[in-house]
Amino acid sequence: MRGYLTTFLLVSVVSMGVTVQGQRQLFPGTGNLPFSAAAKGDGLIYVAGTIVAQGDIKAQTKGVLDSISQTLTKAGSSLSQVASANVYLKNAADAAAMTEVWRETFPKNPPARTTVVSDFVVPGALIEISAVAIPTGGERVAITPAGWSAANPYSYAIKSGDFLFMSGLVSRGTKDNVPVEGDMTTQMNTIMANAAELLKAAGFGLEHVVANRVYITDGTKFGEMNKAYVPHFPKEPPARATVIVGLPGPQYQVEITMTANRRPKQVFATPNADGTPGRPSATLSSAVKVGNTVYLAGLLGNNADNKGNMEAQTKEALARVGRTLTAAGFGWGDLVDGMVYITDLAGFDAMNAGYRSVLSKDFPARATVKTGLVGADGLVEIMFIAAK
Repeated sequence: MRGYLTTFLLVSVVSMGVTVQGQRQLFPGTGNLPFSAAAKGDGLIYVAGTIVAQGDIKAQTKGVLDSISQTLTKAGSSLSQVASANVYLKNAADAAAMTEVWRETFPKNPPARTTVVSDFVVPGALIEISAVAIPTGGERVAITPAGWSAANPYSYAIKSGDFLFMSGLVSRGTKDNVPVEGDMTTQMNTIMANAAELLKAAGFGLEHVVANRVYITDGTKFGEMNKAYVPHFPKEPPARATVIVGLPGPQYQVEITMTANRRPKQVFATPNADGTPGRPSATLSSAVKVGNTVYLAGLLGNNADNKGNMEAQTKEALARVGRTLTAAGFGWGDLVDGMVYITDLAGFDAMNAGYRSVLSKDFPARATVKTGLVGADGLVEIMFIAAK
């Protein structure tokens, strides 16, 4: 892994050509990396998780944002067009210093943002950021519901056409930013009420939510979270991944990042390996298709035969991804963005070996972080977006 990581550290993701496949454009980085620096599809640009592991948190944040800026320039956009960003911190205590640099970089109408605490494959890394951006000239409208606090270093949501990108929501009062403390059910009810109000302010509803990332701090609270979550999506639930992380505020038990789209949608369950239809779930859809984009849920690959085997679980997760893509009318060549959650950094090389056995070239953008997983014996969970 050391050779790979050294390459990763030295790679400038801005030294790249462009690969065009149908409506998808890939912007590869240099080096033998199993992901592109950025990918463009269905009018959006997806930027891979970016790390610059030199200096303190302020230096690394600035370095990462500078690198993302250069990547976006190559892809036909800029930092001012970033719609949403996922910020992964190694240390919760670094949130304030990171935010100081963030405010300097985005002084007006900043992107929607989610910040969680995890760990990274690159030694010395304190922060990793992935992003979604709108091409230069595209619509980008910051949404702030009436009466909500405007003091945050992020926009509550960014709207672009039929897309709405929401910041990670925690259990907090919207007018004063004061935490609404309580058990998981209380916090979930607060988040979902705030989400409904934010969606309404943007001209959307909960029925338009297509993909959610749910971050919980305690895996034993997964059932309680689900019980409070499911009633808000009574039919055609969003694609979803749920992982165990730290949150910058110790009083918070859960944070949810939502993506919404007003186009007509179709939902899919992952077909079984024998080709028979998969069974729909009340908690999530395996895939949600809206127009030319499909959002896949986080898919695990553990089974009775691969317990403790990261490479085998990665291959099985990707086999399930492949069947789900086919069911939705998409293929490997349509992938634009991937999120890989692994439970053990020592398994990174094994995960990549399994990943490359299926995706050997023309890689989508991707981020990889260490988290906990709620699936029993699961070592890896993979969530993709595909676009034509």
